[in-house]
Amino acid sequence: MKIGDKVRFLFDVGGGTVAAIKGNIVMVEDADGFQIPTPINEVVVEAEAQSYSTASMVAAMQRDEKKQASLKSDGRSMRSILNDGMDEVDEELASDVRRPEDDPSMKDVTFRKPVEERKGGNKLSAYLAFVPVDVKQVTNTQFETYLVNDSNYYLQYAYMSAENNNWILRASGVLEPNTKEYIEEFTQRDVNSLGKVCIQMHAFKKDKPFTLKKPVSVALRIDQVKFYKLHTFQPNDFFEQPALLYTIIEDDKLAHSILIDADTLKNEMFDDIIETADAEPKQKPLPRHGLEDALVVDLHAEKLLDNTAGMSSADILNFQLEHFRKVMKEHRSQKGKKIIFIHGKGEGVLRHAIIHELNYRYKSCTYQDASFQEYGYGATQVTVK
Repeated sequence: MKIGDKVRFLFDVGGGTVAAIKGNIVMVEDADGFQIPTPINEVVVEAEAQSYSTASMVAAMQRDEKKQASLKSDGRSMRSILNDGMDEVDEELASDVRRPEDDPSMKDVTFRKPVEERKGGNKLSAYLAFVPVDVKQVTNTQFETYLVNDSNYYLQYAYMSAENNNWILRASGVLEPNTKEYIEEFTQRDVNSLGKVCIQMHAFKKDKPFTLKKPVSVALRIDQVKFYKLHTFQPNDFFEQPALLYTIIEDDKLAHSILIDADTLKNEMFDDIIETADAEPKQKPLPRHGLEDALVVDLHAEKLLDNTAGMSSADILNFQLEHFRKVMKEHRSQKGKKIIFIHGKGEGVLRHAIIHELNYRYKSCTYQDASFQEYGYGATQVTVK
């Protein structure tokens, strides 16, 4: 074997031309000009391989068998055989050979996209949500539990349920900003074990300064009867399907907890006594508005517009919503004011749009279905808070 000979690989497909011989290593140059270092006993001259006479083929087979036998009897590993003579390879060639750990494409990707914060999200808002798998079969379906983080903070949480005088941990983890996380699935038979739940949370941000938030600890009493009623599950901003939401914290204000800390209650009562003694006489609180003072607003298009000719359904809906916002703006300072919006039953498009507005723009207000005896199933009662 000499430089310039055409060879093929003994144990692999392909071959090339001998470009250099370095000890026990042959530099085989392929058709693309790449030089492949190969042990000399793993190549065979192409001229011998292409001879089709019986004698030459038998001779070639005998040589191949001898080479394979020598490899087996050598006792060395394949790595040592391949490395044999490599110390004589050119340094320039050796520098081009990268170890797998030096190859950037083999390294793990550690980059993570920074969390996008939304305007108004620096006040903590979090909710416990129950979502029926099949809302049309609410009395015979399973329910999914979610925790919703509607803030720019990470929330480390623990979700527990009461069992006699003890608590059972149901889930724990970290909620990423502005996300919801699936917790578990349960059936109607499991609802009894969720009569009383507790959620504890600790808020923080990563890789940036943040305002310190107080730890959250809220215990909620879950009304088991609600899981048997269809109207319990309402449209919302967090799920495509109706859900039952319990507020944990909203705009940094904790939900009312069924657990009362004795020391906290004592301190608050003591502070109230001091404030009462030092404070000037206060004015009498304004009377709250009852249903007799309720404002009734009919949002039907024929009541708001003289003529709807040339208007699309979207145009009419936008006009109705603008009137809804105008009424809410006019009465937003009247705490306790009750407003009944008549939107009709129809396909429920206007009602869903109003519910969305209340959940998104007027979170402090409460709402419920208005008396169906007076307004049927097409009215929503809003209480200004």
